[in-house]
Amino acid sequence: MAELVEELEVEKINTGIEGAEENDTFNVSTRALEMVLKVREESNLDDSHFLRIGSQSGGCSGMQYALGFDNNVNENDRDFEVGGLKIVTDAKSLFYLLGVTLDFVDGPQGSGFIFNNPNNFNTCGCHA
Repeated sequence: MAELVEELEVEKINTGIEGAEENDTFNVSTRALEMVLKVREESNLDDSHFLRIGSQSGGCSGMQYALGFDNNVNENDRDFEVGGLKIVTDAKSLFYLLGVTLDFVDGPQGSGFIFNNPNNFNTCGCHA
């Protein structure tokens, strides 16, 4: 029996990083965008609160990412607008978001935001 694979609809964010190619984007799925806006509304946060995304080294398996609402922009931040949502990240994290897709999943194993990074490879057997 063939498994149906849902095609993911994404908003592509051109990062503007010097030397990056046109397809070196950060992507946000429409599901993730809708859920972020819903969570912001349910949290009684106004439009001055944007989505902050950060990254840091995650050990042997690649990067770890963080999401949260913020309303303070720092000097080294880069900001983007997608689907009525302002997204802010620091300049260092932006480099590690190239090719990454932020998505929201809701399935038998649970629901939540995930970062799909095709550049992460497990380098050991711990699957951390």
